Amino acid sequence: MTHDVSTPSASDTATSDSDRTFTSLDPRDGSVLGRYRIMDAADVAATVDRARSAAKWWGELGFRDRRELLLDFKKAIATGADSLASQISAETGKPHGAGYFEVMLTVEYLDWAARNAQKVLRPRRVSTTMPSMNQKAIVEYLPLGVVGVIGPWNFPAYTPMGSISFALAAGNAVVFKPSELTPGVGTWLENSWNSVVPDHPVLQIVTGFGETGTSLVRSGVDKIAFTGSGATARKVMAVCAETLTPIVAECGGKDAVIVAADADLDKAASAAAFGTVLNGGQACVGVERIYVAAPVYQQFVDKLTAALSRARPGPDDTATYGPMTLPRQVDVVRRHILDALDHGATTVMGGLDSVRDRYIEPVVLKDVPETSAAVQEETFGPTVVVDPVRDLDDAVERANSTHYGLGAAVFSRNKKKGLQTARRIRSGAASVNSVGGFGTVPALPFGGIGESGFGRIHGADGLREFSRPHAVTVERFRPPLNLLTVDASERDMKIAKRMFRMRHAR
Repeated sequence: MTHDVSTPSASDTATSDSDRTFTSLDPRDGSVLGRYRIMDAADVAATVDRARSAAKWWGELGFRDRRELLLDFKKAIATGADSLASQISAETGKPHGAGYFEVMLTVEYLDWAARNAQKVLRPRRVSTTMPSMNQKAIVEYLPLGVVGVIGPWNFPAYTPMGSISFALAAGNAVVFKPSELTPGVGTWLENSWNSVVPDHPVLQIVTGFGETGTSLVRSGVDKIAFTGSGATARKVMAVCAETLTPIVAECGGKDAVIVAADADLDKAASAAAFGTVLNGGQACVGVERIYVAAPVYQQFVDKLTAALSRARPGPDDTATYGPMTLPRQVDVVRRHILDALDHGATTVMGGLDSVRDRYIEPVVLKDVPETSAAVQEETFGPTVVVDPVRDLDDAVERANSTHYGLGAAVFSRNKKKGLQTARRIRSGAASVNSVGGFGTVPALPFGGIGESGFGRIHGADGLREFSRPHAVTVERFRPPLNLLTVDASERDMKIAKRMFRMRHAR
């Protein structure tokens, strides 16, 4: 549920020092939170080498022993939830309660991965056909080895742990490169792991800027799990291509909400308002577009603005959401609002004056052309476009009009119609009568299509994403017809041809 808009530079995120360190800053007031190493290629290579040895030990433990240690890791995170939430709050600026909720989700996903890995990945027999009837066929899922995880800053625990948890449960060691905005969260997680398994560096972090991430990709890891923008994903993929290193990429979103004429408007407006200001709009599955059936459009808009009027940004824990964690993202939000207004849109709530240096009040735009940047590009701020549509067909067409395809939501009292509509939206996930409901279910796979990336984390698909399928056959008895030989008999071939025609040519 996160997104790293681009690879940030030191000038707008953290202060780089001459002694190969950088400082993490509180986005609420710019105060220094901590100092961390800028790790170079040699540092990263050494970390990955340590992970190789740890991966061998970890992979040989087996599902049951890994599960117990992962559940101990989970307990350590849950026990220190207040501490981790405070670290998240300090480095992102979000209220402590929002940070704590992120920890809660993080723990739920780790728990699911630990408890379900054996069931999903254990060896299983598969059926054979006539030519292979004498074979016992097995498919098993083996660890990849070492997985490199490049995480974002907006949900600095929940999102990377969605890859880390499932990679660990599948039997891999992990080297995690946290965002330079949130190195303290990564350090906290590494320390928590070390408190459980002090002698085996199965989970390590590397800190620094984009160069450190590039070094991780080039280090010989067996897979990269990346969360970030499509633009940055392309750069990471180009480096992966040098060594054919596979990658799973969770990129941005431009999620749409469709409100049918029969929807519960109070519920739809409340959920859409939550999605609009979720993490200050800095969420890839946040709500950025809403298409409302024309007969109920004005009613919905009134309810939406009433709900958003209760949202308040600020630096304290009583605020609804915090500042823009990445300072230059403010300019993107301002540009999108200005572009929409220049192309004939009007504001229903807020406007350019709502965009301040660190904080942005909710902004609602209407009559926004589909070609506008506010519709086609990810805004990543607490703004939303709300336009009327003729019917559900019109709504689906417009929801599918961008290159993104991450999440979506449909509101209708007719759940069957809502589900049918959700299936027509080009997205990796969708919710009916809620916003982001799919992001709270550990058993569901998560990922996108198009500009939103590829591959899946979470759920059984997420466990398999960090495994390699291995096909094995074991001969059970001598084949009645021996065709796998350099001198197959004419008799065996004749019988085989007859059986083939009987099975497939009639």
